[in-house]
Amino acid sequence: MVDYTISDIYQGGDSSLAPKYGNIFTNYRVNPATFGMTTDPRTANILQDASTKFNTGMKHVEITGINITGGAPGELFESIPDEQLKEVNRLSKLVGATVSLHGPLLEPSGINKEGFSESNREAIERQMISAVERGHLLDPTGNIPVTFHSSASLPDEIAQKNPDGSISSPEGVAVFRPEDGKFGVIPLKERTFPGDEKRKDAKIELARYNSEQWMQEIEQLGQRMRIGGDIIDKTATTAILAEAEKKARKEWTPEEEAIQKEFHQGTTYLNSSYIDLKHLFEKAQKNSSDIEKDKINKFYDNIRPKAEMINERLKENPNDIKSAILTKEIIDEGVEILKEVHPQTLVELNDFAIDKSAETISNVALNSYKKFKDTAPIMSIENPPAGGAFGRGEDLRKIIEESRKKFIEKAVSEGIDERTAKKEAEKLIGVTWDVGHINMIRKYGYDASDVVKETEKVAPFVKHIHLSDNFGMEHTELPMGMGNVPMKEILEKLGQQGFDAKKIIEAGNWWQHFKTPPFKETLEAFGSPIYSMQMAPYWNQSQGLQQDYFGGYGQMLPQTNYEMFGAGFSHLPSELGGQRPGAEGSRMSGKGME
Repeated sequence: MVDYTISDIYQGGDSSLAPKYGNIFTNYRVNPATFGMTTDPRTANILQDASTKFNTGMKHVEITGINITGGAPGELFESIPDEQLKEVNRLSKLVGATVSLHGPLLEPSGINKEGFSESNREAIERQMISAVERGHLLDPTGNIPVTFHSSASLPDEIAQKNPDGSISSPEGVAVFRPEDGKFGVIPLKERTFPGDEKRKDAKIELARYNSEQWMQEIEQLGQRMRIGGDIIDKTATTAILAEAEKKARKEWTPEEEAIQKEFHQGTTYLNSSYIDLKHLFEKAQKNSSDIEKDKINKFYDNIRPKAEMINERLKENPNDIKSAILTKEIIDEGVEILKEVHPQTLVELNDFAIDKSAETISNVALNSYKKFKDTAPIMSIENPPAGGAFGRGEDLRKIIEESRKKFIEKAVSEGIDERTAKKEAEKLIGVTWDVGHINMIRKYGYDASDVVKETEKVAPFVKHIHLSDNFGMEHTELPMGMGNVPMKEILEKLGQQGFDAKKIIEAGNWWQHFKTPPFKETLEAFGSPIYSMQMAPYWNQSQGLQQDYFGGYGQMLPQTNYEMFGAGFSHLPSELGGQRPGAEGSRMSGKGME
């Protein structure tokens, strides 16, 4: 006989009394009033779309300014009239809901594919100021969160995590040259020469590269100077005599004429070297330490009389002998000074971009505070999908800290007391933590514990949350509980601040393929209470409830059940628990029971 038990052929039904029931339940319960949905990024008709979202019972809607239809990043947001923003504010008040704003995808650092320019950064800053000021129309009496990405176009070189837990060194480091606003990548090498044995290290390699490049430029300058100086030393005396003879109207001999041409060649070398010397000193002064800048300034003071004399004499004669001799003296002295300084002609792109992004963010936040005071919108900076710059916790934390620091410095310089400035900086500059974006570090070999560690780094700064699930490989957006985002652990790490924060459901791929709102699935994933008493039953138990909202099970006592199994209750009147209409002989009719 086959060995089997009843459990092998009948697994039983789902119980509405099981508190953790539900296929996608994350084991972390969330108040449904903190959930929100975003408006459709394909339309500027936000009033109609927000109204549809509010009709589902949603208590929060995020107006999106992200443009996915092509064109400029801010084109969709610029297509939304102020009248619609004001109407959404009135509608939210009418239904007792709240609103937030996702600004356009802009690059706060001002860096684009052509490089960096301060004018481009300022243009981005003005766009962000406009978005924040218009966002204030959505909630003029509160501190509406306005989300911007920490980066919209810069890449991030994520080191691979190996199966044994070790971290592979990246193949290169992105660098930026402040001199001309260009950026590129320098390779990271494993050095093997005795004394140089080092693993791949971006800062060591960058320091080596800067030092080697600087010494090469000095050597090239010195080489041209030596060529020109040797010519001057050899021909100066004869050239002076020849020049005197010319003034006395004497004809030059062929030898004197040849020497004069050679002397002119020497002055050309020196004048070219002098121009290069100026260029190198400007570069050194811009990119050196304060101590090195002091040396440069002392050198400037020492050579100033000679330099002014050279400029005056060269106006009259580009081959002036006295100018050539003074030029050689200045170059000789200057080369020795340049050897003592170590300018950072290349810097890590991340460090530069963080500084410029913080400049933009702090300026936008301070402008907002000065204009709106206690109702100023919150600058909430979001981590882009892993693989984009500043998508990880450490870099995002640096941007927030640097932005707050700059905010305080600027505010104090404008007469705001430091205590108030610090309080407002912490209030108005924070993080929007996108749990789906950070989960994408799994593509690089990391696991759930690493995702939680990234969350821990920014936990104190989080003011807003974006919800989307995925499997860590691509930027897909599913309702929570349908991928492998460790949501329970993330929210536990965020603590009370994360529990209370608004959580915006971003489930674009669910909308695209399944054509239904992701709200119900999100309620199930977080086991939110069905009723306002904040107690059982919960949405994750909804499929186990009889006659639930979405189960589709029909009547509580289906007639076919009793007809099939022979139970007699199906023929009783409904007053007695059956399914037949009230009968003439029922006890409720005033007549005796038949």
